[in-house]
Amino acid sequence: MRCAAAVMAACGFGAFIGASVQAQTYPTRPVRIIVGYPAGGPIDILARLLTPGFSESFGQQFIVDNRPGASGMIGTEQVAKSAPDGHTLLMTAATFAINPSVYVKVPYDPQRDFAAVALVARSPYLLVAHPSFPARGVRELIAVAKGSPGQVNFASSGSASLPHLAGELFQLMAGVKMNHIPYKGGTPATIDTLAGQVPIIFNNMLNAVPHVKSGKMRALGVTGAQRTAILPQVPTISESGLKGYEVNGWYGLLGPAAMPREIIARLNAEAGKVMKLPASSARLADDGVVTHADAPDTFAALIRDEQAKWAKVVRQSGIRPE
Repeated sequence: MRCAAAVMAACGFGAFIGASVQAQTYPTRPVRIIVGYPAGGPIDILARLLTPGFSESFGQQFIVDNRPGASGMIGTEQVAKSAPDGHTLLMTAATFAINPSVYVKVPYDPQRDFAAVALVARSPYLLVAHPSFPARGVRELIAVAKGSPGQVNFASSGSASLPHLAGELFQLMAGVKMNHIPYKGGTPATIDTLAGQVPIIFNNMLNAVPHVKSGKMRALGVTGAQRTAILPQVPTISESGLKGYEVNGWYGLLGPAAMPREIIARLNAEAGKVMKLPASSARLADDGVVTHADAPDTFAALIRDEQAKWAKVVRQSGIRPE
């Protein structure tokens, strides 16, 4: 028994030494950060914001590899099946935690197949309306919706997108029934809202803020827990009658499960340094994005909470998995 215990202890110590050595020499070749969406979008922009700093700090090239398709699941699956040595990473967003609730076949498990590395940014959405819509705030919108059940249309960037789910959560908490109009992306949804074809929309800051400032849209509320610095006069939905309402887009870095904690810690520290740079935060602030440098465990807890939250919303709102 003593021999067996000694052998097990030696093996454990050897594994620890091996992981430490691996972390010290990491990376030994170029590192790919896979983005499951086309170039030019917010996830891609954030990944490309990180790579120069990573390349300089680690002494190896970090490369963004766009693998779009299936709501990000093609690229996500590739990372899930990669060797957990830190040379293949994933930059992802809130859809990562939503997909298991809205698709029948999802080729990954957010908890089992991935190691959280760093939450790098968050961004709330704006609930905005065409100027002709009678409501000037959240309470008035709720009153209008209750007075005309199923008659108020709201647009989103697509079925089961985060803006769509933001609308479903709004309905559940307010006790109203509105009619969802899905579009193939935020831009066409914004165009029709500007034209008055759809009266309200849960929209990202990048699409909504310029039109709010020009008077072509009216901001009814911010979906985050706090007001946004870019439109400080606009109250949150939570403070406007739906206490506890909160929806944020978030962006973070992940690796395959079983990635050494020493490598995760190094990547997390470097991501924090890059996101704290004035150039990074200033570039994103104009789009309503707030940079973060959250610890891996904090990010992992966020993913667990988001997955549970949106699974409940999908179930209660009757959205059928595709």
